[in-house]
Amino acid sequence: MRKSYIFREAFAPWEKEIISDPSTPKPIQNPFDHFPEGKSDHYFQMEDGVVHVYANKDSKEKLFPVADATTFFTDLHHILKVIAAGNIRTLCHHRLVLLEQKFNLHLMLNADREFLAQKSAPHRDFYNVRKVDTHVHHSACMNQKHLLRFIKSKLRKEPDEVVIFRDGTYLTLKEVFESLDLTGYDLNVDLLDVHADKSTFHRFDKFNLKYNPCGQSRLREIFLKQDNLIQGRFLAELTKQVFSDLAASVFRWLNIEYQYGRKMSEWDQLASWIVNNDLYSENVVWLIQLPRLYNVYKEMGIVTSFQNILDNIFLPLFEVTVDPDSHPQLHVFLKQVVGLDLVDDESKPERRPTKHMPTPAQWTNIFNPAFSYYAYYCYANLYTLNKLRESKGMTTIKFRPHSGEIGLAMSPLSNNSLFLDYHRNPFPMFFLRGLNVSLSTDDPLQIHLTKEPLVEEYSIAASVWKLSPCDLCEIARNSVYQSGFSHALKLVPSAGVNLWHQDDEFPMDELNLVYYLSASI
Repeated sequence: MRKSYIFREAFAPWEKEIISDPSTPKPIQNPFDHFPEGKSDHYFQMEDGVVHVYANKDSKEKLFPVADATTFFTDLHHILKVIAAGNIRTLCHHRLVLLEQKFNLHLMLNADREFLAQKSAPHRDFYNVRKVDTHVHHSACMNQKHLLRFIKSKLRKEPDEVVIFRDGTYLTLKEVFESLDLTGYDLNVDLLDVHADKSTFHRFDKFNLKYNPCGQSRLREIFLKQDNLIQGRFLAELTKQVFSDLAASVFRWLNIEYQYGRKMSEWDQLASWIVNNDLYSENVVWLIQLPRLYNVYKEMGIVTSFQNILDNIFLPLFEVTVDPDSHPQLHVFLKQVVGLDLVDDESKPERRPTKHMPTPAQWTNIFNPAFSYYAYYCYANLYTLNKLRESKGMTTIKFRPHSGEIGLAMSPLSNNSLFLDYHRNPFPMFFLRGLNVSLSTDDPLQIHLTKEPLVEEYSIAASVWKLSPCDLCEIARNSVYQSGFSHALKLVPSAGVNLWHQDDEFPMDELNLVYYLSASI
């Protein structure tokens, strides 16, 4: 069943790029250069929420068939049935406990040897191994002190810049602050009020309000949005400063996430903003978050059915893949996009889907579809898109759903402010059991206090859970492994060597045991 859904690239990463000396970076061409490419003969059309691709307009044969929705939801119900079986639960529980105890035994026997081995490693410790922030939101990728300095700087250097249109009037930056009865001298971190506190615990709505500096949505629009009167210039400059800090620290990389999905033109707007402001860093790749907000968009009248959301997300991607010259800036930007993510308040209860769900065009009610409904249509369209892009020699886009993402990008400090006390966080248990877990910052603007939020995350975890330097380096290696950076970069010695083994396979004996136990269900 698993093999029928997994997407595998035709060529493995190690077959695409052979680098004799991984420690020497390859010369990078201008990432924003666009070379005209001809339109291919491929023809595509959306059918029941899934885009199908044909060799040409007259062809009847689908090039990249994918499992239909009924098959997917039937298989999902089978998996849920297997998971609920008592003998399977017992087997999995014993397996996880055994892994945890084996690691504890390893610590008792080999902790001293491990420590001596660390000492003998030349020029290599926690501070100079690569660490990837595997989950961080773009609008909150800076800390609060950084944002405060930037706002004060703009208020001092560009007070007469027209920045917003409100109530029929164009306002300069100085006039905006005068309307709020504020001056640059008045501003401080506490007045900025973007840091999460006790009031945000179990209050996702209040946490979202922390994106408004000084509690004012107009300041968020001016400084933290790219679709505003000044074309997102302030946010672009702020982003470049974050990129500059990353370049200076050398050993930190970012997977930056950006939310999208309300309208079809957002792809071109985002790509235009990225390209026009030269927002590129060797230390950064982009993931696009798709918020599960159909019910909100429906109530606002932005969409009439779930089909509209799928059209907004995927049709521009297929258009630019078939004809790169139709969206040249988007074509260039997609080279930096490594994945799509689904996100929402995951504390909300989910309705279980039936085997025969309405098609996206038929989903016109005001209720938000289940996560698995979103997941299927994103998976199916991405599968087809990736097959098409790969056939044309283009980069592919991974599906990285926020709920159940593998590997696990965990943000204990963020969770501590939102819904889970730090001491109850399952991260150390996951790590002891050998799961592929990494630490991430999520929202440095709201959560962290220092200039290096990711190191802050590691240091607190090390202190609270008594992690050794070797543990921290293993978590850092996991973060590189999970990230969307190229295989060539992952082979850099400070990032970890031999991340993939071509002959590695799943432990089939154990999987066969699971299948054997589930056969009687």
